[in-house]
Amino acid sequence: MQYGICNLGIVPLRFEPSDASEMVSQVLYGTHFKVLDKRKKWSRIRIAFDKYEGWVDNKQFIFIDEEVYKNLPSKPNYLVRDIMDFVSNDKGQLMPIPLGSCLDHLDILNHSYEGDPIATKESRDNILSTALLYMNTSYLWGGMTPFGIDCSGFTQMVYRLNGFQLSRDASQQAEQGEPLSFIEESQPGDLAFFDNAEGNIIHVGIIMEDHHIIHAHGKVRIDRIDHSGIYNVDTNQHTHKLRVIKKIIT
Repeated sequence: MQYGICNLGIVPLRFEPSDASEMVSQVLYGTHFKVLDKRKKWSRIRIAFDKYEGWVDNKQFIFIDEEVYKNLPSKPNYLVRDIMDFVSNDKGQLMPIPLGSCLDHLDILNHSYEGDPIATKESRDNILSTALLYMNTSYLWGGMTPFGIDCSGFTQMVYRLNGFQLSRDASQQAEQGEPLSFIEESQPGDLAFFDNAEGNIIHVGIIMEDHHIIHAHGKVRIDRIDHSGIYNVDTNQHTHKLRVIKKIIT
């Protein structure tokens, strides 16, 4: 088994080992992982944080020793808290890194950081204020940053920035937490999940106060939510059918 760490700001994680393949997620700066299958140009990886798998270009990460990997925490301790910030390499060159990048491994990467990182701590209080940092971010399938994000990437990153661990996909996140029977039982920060005609979970958003929800649909936006689902305030129609509300933070 080999191991690696992302030394660039945002790296695409692809379904197949090809630049033309679907981007299923993104690997942010400081993310470490196992290398499951190394080929000439591509490697299949499993991210330590959420066990998500996909292919990355071998030019877009560095290999680390097994001993180093085993001493790294699966959950990050210090994260970038600005929409975009910078680290410097050993040549003094700046490299942009996005909100949510992990700053725990600067010594391994031989980089320096002069900003003010956020120390992750488990708190419900900041969930909504963190979510609003992504407001109006365009929807991007597989995206994980304020420059493009998908619905489950949005919820995962908001929770991650507050010290909580969510799986990557909406269907996986729906398996976490405690189900609630009614919207009235929910609190701001709870997650609402939505399904399609086949009953598959296809969307997730974060409950706000007064029957509102913030979610990534076209862009990160705020809409109404009722017992039927999400009511789009611009088109005046329901766009997603409610399946279940989960309390992740007890």
